[in-house]
Amino acid sequence: MIAGTHSKDGQRLPAGAAESGSTLIIVLWIAFGLVSLALYFANSMTFELRASDNRVSAQSADEAIGGAARYISSTLSYNATNGVLPGITTYSNAAVPVGESHFWLIGRDTNNPVGPGKLCFGLVDEASKLSLNRATSNQIVWLPRMTTDLTTAILDWRSTNGPGTTEMYYETLQPAYECKSAPFETVDELRLLYGASMDILVGEDVNRNGVLDPNENDENQNGMLDAGVLEYVTVYTREPNPATNSSGTARVNITNLTSSLTGGSSRSLSTLLQGSFGQPRATQILTRLGITSGSGSTNNQSTFTNPPANNFPLTPPITSPLQFYRRSGMTSTEFAQIANNIMMSSSSYIQGRVNVNTASAPVLAALLGGDTSAGQLLVNYRQSNAGNLNSIAWVVDALGQNYSSYASLLEAGDYLTTQSYQFAADVAALGPHGRGYRRVKFIFDTSSGTPQIIYRQDLSQLGWALGNDVRQKWLAAKDTR
Repeated sequence: MIAGTHSKDGQRLPAGAAESGSTLIIVLWIAFGLVSLALYFANSMTFELRASDNRVSAQSADEAIGGAARYISSTLSYNATNGVLPGITTYSNAAVPVGESHFWLIGRDTNNPVGPGKLCFGLVDEASKLSLNRATSNQIVWLPRMTTDLTTAILDWRSTNGPGTTEMYYETLQPAYECKSAPFETVDELRLLYGASMDILVGEDVNRNGVLDPNENDENQNGMLDAGVLEYVTVYTREPNPATNSSGTARVNITNLTSSLTGGSSRSLSTLLQGSFGQPRATQILTRLGITSGSGSTNNQSTFTNPPANNFPLTPPITSPLQFYRRSGMTSTEFAQIANNIMMSSSSYIQGRVNVNTASAPVLAALLGGDTSAGQLLVNYRQSNAGNLNSIAWVVDALGQNYSSYASLLEAGDYLTTQSYQFAADVAALGPHGRGYRRVKFIFDTSSGTPQIIYRQDLSQLGWALGNDVRQKWLAAKDTR
């Protein structure tokens, strides 16, 4: 006999009632378990939904970056720059919609010092930087944060003339590697060099967006960005060097000038000057250059049947267009008229020139022996004389008498230009609803006539680079949905 349970008043309850109570408790526990499982899976599905949404947003951002690359290529194709950096008002560069995604072109303002958070949008002129493959040691060493050790390592790395003083260093590393002894192919190779550190290479600009962000360390507490070496160097600058100008006339190689008009280049120069300025002015310029008429005249119709004995190469020879300008006695306006009709070599391309119309003050200072005040002087002049920058001659006018000695540094080699054919597009993109951040840097080369992507690097791992303004805008948009 099974004993029954008792109620509170002591009366005996049927055995079935006790079993029903136990079953109810079991059912309740099972129900609680099922509810917990349902909540768990619902929460998991919520996270999975968010993750899926983020993946879709990231894919959309990737597509936006691809769209940005096609858009830039199209812009450069249909709006031929002819060596000029496209104006930021001639193309879209911030919050450009691609479906539900958007992209930005993180740019640089090389005219104004960079304060905290002052993000600039647009293409970046690679010719505004110093070439790692062409710059001299006396130029490289004056770049911000540069050291003599890293300068020496750069020269050794790119040299094809045998081992340098830093070569043994690479053999002691684990794993060991050899000094390249060949030109740089990317600026990222600097990470491999003796004396390189992230402090030297990126400075305060950890995410390499050109501004001082709130989470970046302002080391000297000056409220301004102190960028590293990577901000000021490139390996991509080259410009076409055609044998003829746009009208089909042969350009004059000024390195082949001789002391008499019997020389082919000197006679061609005489023809060019007469056509541009008339014979009397042409005669003055030729005389200043040390080119005499010999037994004939400066008239390009003259025939030199008896070449004079003094038909020798000019001494000293012309080393740069800027030196030619200074020795000729031309005005900057006159030089601008013929600048595109002279050349320094017969090579198809000229490598490594710096565009003085777009270079930043630190790069210009590096060309001027490290004089930051002279570099800033050039920047101030071009801002005040925007319509007078048609040739490199404006640099001499800007330096004036107080800095005239620096013109000798600039004319010592073929360092300067006012043309650009390579442009960096640092593309940051957000997917729908401001999710799925992506960032990719492209280098476009237009020197062959057709824009080509010659470099691509994913920079997403550097973190957010669009500044607080863009972030706050998307957060506000999210709150209103």
